[in-house]
Amino acid sequence: MKEECLICKAPLEYLKEDVEMECELCHKKEKSKTRCINGHYVCNECHMQGIDSLIGICMGETSKNPAIILNQMMAQPFCHMHGPEHHIMVGMALLTAYRNSGGDLDLKNALIEMNSRGRSVPGGTCGFWGACGAGISTGMFLSIATGSTPLGKENFGLSNKMTAKALGAIGEVGGPRCCKRDSYLSILQAVDFVRENLGIFMEKPKICCSYSRQNNQCIGKRCPFCERKKKIAFICVHNSCRSQIAEALGKKYLSDFCDCYSAGTETKPQINQDAVRLMKQEYGIDMEKEQYSKLIQDIPEADIYVSMECNVSCPNIPGRKMVNWGLEDPTGKDDDAFRNVMRQVEENILYLRDQLSRKRCF
Repeated sequence: MKEECLICKAPLEYLKEDVEMECELCHKKEKSKTRCINGHYVCNECHMQGIDSLIGICMGETSKNPAIILNQMMAQPFCHMHGPEHHIMVGMALLTAYRNSGGDLDLKNALIEMNSRGRSVPGGTCGFWGACGAGISTGMFLSIATGSTPLGKENFGLSNKMTAKALGAIGEVGGPRCCKRDSYLSILQAVDFVRENLGIFMEKPKICCSYSRQNNQCIGKRCPFCERKKKIAFICVHNSCRSQIAEALGKKYLSDFCDCYSAGTETKPQINQDAVRLMKQEYGIDMEKEQYSKLIQDIPEADIYVSMECNVSCPNIPGRKMVNWGLEDPTGKDDDAFRNVMRQVEENILYLRDQLSRKRCF
C-alpha cells in the first residue's frame, strides 16, 4: 500500500459521523470524520505545516502556466498525495499565472489572502460537503482577482460560476477522490473561464499525471490525466539473444512505465540457450516461458526502438525514435561474456526507468 497516514503510513478511513479526536502532532482535540485505520488523527493545521513558504515560491515564478506552478508546489516535501493543502495551492497557482499573464493584481497580498481563505476549507469536503476544496479554490481565486464581496454584482456572479464550473468537471469524472486529479481539473476549467470572461490568456497545458503510483485509489483509465504506457521495442537481427534479454529485463523493471517487446528482421527457431540458462541462473527468469523470436512487423508499433547494434548491423526504423545501446553479441562466447551483456542491459534499463519516472507532461 502507498503511504496515507502521516504517522504510521497506513490507509485512511472516513467515518459517517464526527468523532472527537486528538491530533497526534499538536494534541489539539476536535471533531473529525477522518483518521487512519490505526486510529491516528492529524489536524488540518499540522497537515499543512510549511504551506506559508509557498508564497515565496509563487513570488519567484514567471510562468504563465498554472499547472507548472502547481506542480512546483506539489513537489514540496510538506505536500502530500491528498490533503487540504491543495485547497490553497490551486488558488495560489492561478493567482500567480494570472498576474504573469497580464492580470492586474497585487500578487503578494493576493497570495496571503488565498492562504487565509484556503485554510478555512477542511480536508474531506469533496465527499462530506459535496464540494471539493480544489474546486472551491478556483472560486476563491476569482473572487480575490476581481475583488468580489457578498455585495458584489458581476464579480459575485463570476466567482460562483467559476466554482460551479470546476465542481461540475470534478463531478463528471466521479470518485474516489484524488487531490491531484481534482486540482488539475479545476485549473483547466479556470484557464478557460478566465479567458472567456476576463480576457486574460493563461497557458493551458496538456497534463499527464505522474502520481498514480502514490494513490491507493487511482481510477486509472477513467482519469483524464492517466498516462498511456509507452511501448518500447528492443531490436536486433535475429531476436534470439541480446534483444530477448532486454525484453525480459524490461518487463522485470519497467512494467509500471511501459510495455516491452523484442523483435528482429529475421527469426531463429529458439532463443539462444546460453542466454536462457544464464537468465534463469542470474535473475530467475525463464525467457522461454513467454518469449520467442519475432519479426518487427509482428509486434505493436512502438514509441521507442532500442537497437542492440555493435558488431552486427541492426535494423533501422525510418521516422521512429531510435536508441543505440552498442552491445556486443555474446553468441558463441563464454558465460562471462553473456553476464557482461546482461549487466549492461540491466544498467541501461534502470537508467531508462529513472528517466521515465522523472518525466513530466506539461
